[in-house]
Amino acid sequence: MRADAQRNQEKLLAAAAEVFASAGVDAPIRQIAAKAGMGVGTIYRHFPTRSDLVVAVFHHQIEECAQAGPRLLADADSPFAALHRWVDLFVDLLVTKHGLAQALQSDSSRFAPLHAYFLDRLLPVATQLLDAAAGADEIRSGTHPYELLRGIGNLCIGHDDDPRYAPRRLITLLLQGLRRPGPT
Repeated sequence: MRADAQRNQEKLLAAAAEVFASAGVDAPIRQIAAKAGMGVGTIYRHFPTRSDLVVAVFHHQIEECAQAGPRLLADADSPFAALHRWVDLFVDLLVTKHGLAQALQSDSSRFAPLHAYFLDRLLPVATQLLDAAAGADEIRSGTHPYELLRGIGNLCIGHDDDPRYAPRRLITLLLQGLRRPGPT
């Protein structure tokens, strides 16, 4: 793909993710097109069906989250700070994923590989971040990446139904619970 076409596709996927997160996956394609600054025909030319667009958005967000882990680890003040920032990105993905999941239920065979892809790409990143934080003696060792990701996912459920529910606050508490106790 040419560089300009790649940039346009990334712009489109980012716009679709934003619209899906705020208005749901059933939002009009014209709303996504307006957000991306392109025509509806361009979207349909690249993604003939809504499900094609949903899958592409999901893959794009997983890749962004996966690629951010090592970068955050290299740039953060500490491995725990990198873990915390990465979890924020992961939560952003999950909030969108819950909206996307509703659309994915109708054709499970088409979307079945997404869960495996999700785990294949994000578990190694979570492992790397947890191992670095444990190696720096910032968190207790022995935290299983799958359990952490699953726990965060479970805390994200229900944010749509209750405006008083703040999953990020609970996730911060969860991450604080991983910290090694200081000297008493």
